[in-house]
Amino acid sequence: MTTFFTTHWLGQAIVILAQCLAVTVPLLVSVAYMTYADRKIWASIQLRRGPNVVGPFGLWQPFADGLKLLLKETIVPSSANGVLFIIAPMIAFMTALIAWAVVPFDDGWVIADINVGILYLFAISSLGVYGVIIAGWASNSKYAFLGALRSAAQMVSYEVSIGFVLITVLLCVGSLNLSHVVLAQSGWFWNWFWLPLLPMFVIFFISALAETNRTPFDLPMSEAELVQGFQTEYSSMPFALFFLGEYANMILLSALGAVLFLGGWMSPVPYAPFTWVPGVIWFALKIAFLLFVFSWTKGTLPRYRYDQLMRLGWKVFLPVSLGWVVLTAAVLQFGGWVPKP
Repeated sequence: MTTFFTTHWLGQAIVILAQCLAVTVPLLVSVAYMTYADRKIWASIQLRRGPNVVGPFGLWQPFADGLKLLLKETIVPSSANGVLFIIAPMIAFMTALIAWAVVPFDDGWVIADINVGILYLFAISSLGVYGVIIAGWASNSKYAFLGALRSAAQMVSYEVSIGFVLITVLLCVGSLNLSHVVLAQSGWFWNWFWLPLLPMFVIFFISALAETNRTPFDLPMSEAELVQGFQTEYSSMPFALFFLGEYANMILLSALGAVLFLGGWMSPVPYAPFTWVPGVIWFALKIAFLLFVFSWTKGTLPRYRYDQLMRLGWKVFLPVSLGWVVLTAAVLQFGGWVPKP
């Protein structure tokens, strides 16, 4: 049996399919309940109840919303490019899923433990902008087109800052393998990179807000100006795919933040009883904390103006992140702390 699953092409295909399902199914459930948690957190901030009717404590609300969208008619505008109009949300959703192939959930719990995991994530996240651009162009709507242009400029701008953040972590670890990044942070919680690289952690999180079009950087969907931006002409399941893709990207960037700065699956204290907790639980708790801050931010801050958004990315984050890369390299070199390959 072991030989069949390790050498035969059919056995290998079954193993790969099982691994994909083991990641995708919990992720989709997490995406569904992130929408519920989002609404509950906003309700608490605004002294409201939030979803509380469908099921106990409103726990079935995400499934009711999904069923509603599934049963609605998919409307394609007569002047739109029908093929690209339908393909665009698929691209946005699929890029959010395939990036999880290199994310380690625990020691050895990763689908593809490749040595260029950071580059793979950066490349996949860059592809997400194509779904947005195609949606805005294919809709043949001025609101959608302007929203797509805004989103493309915003995502490209803040990817530059995230790239320098990744370079800083790479310098400290000496490897592009995400499992090696986590192992380099073993020990107490002050060994995690959030402390020595705190400015880069802040830049990473704010850039993640901009990458996922979340408040205060939700300019592409600015309803006061663009109705709903690049999603304006979408309804039913195509709209749901964009919606789910946004939340899947939030969870992905939270997972990446946990891996890069919060020790991944490592416990904050390397002694019992903390070490009795499985690593995947610690990893999930760290993701949940970052997602809470995502929702907290949306319920607290007002929207930026577009010129403020671009100024922050190019005139603040770019020089600061570039300077921190140089400073980190200098400290590692002259302190004799350059990691061995």
